[in-house]
Amino acid sequence: MSNRAMSQESHTDERLMALEIKSSYAEDLLEQLNQQVYEQQRQIDALLAEVGQLRRQMPEGGPSGERNLRDELPPHY
Repeated sequence: MSNRAMSQESHTDERLMALEIKSSYAEDLLEQLNQQVYEQQRQIDALLAEVGQLRRQMPEGGPSGERNLRDELPPHY
């Protein structure tokens, strides 16, 4: 095998190794992102269930009567 062919093969091996390393990092990142999406979906589902429960606890017509903010005193009075 000539010197040029060995050099070219070595260069190809280096490029292949670099691509494999990049692919490995990309796979790890994808797994982390998938886990994050899964966790966020769990949080969204829990929040939706909580909102549904709060809506069921509210009276049918919404809060009873109209309230006037001028009638409500701040907590320090």
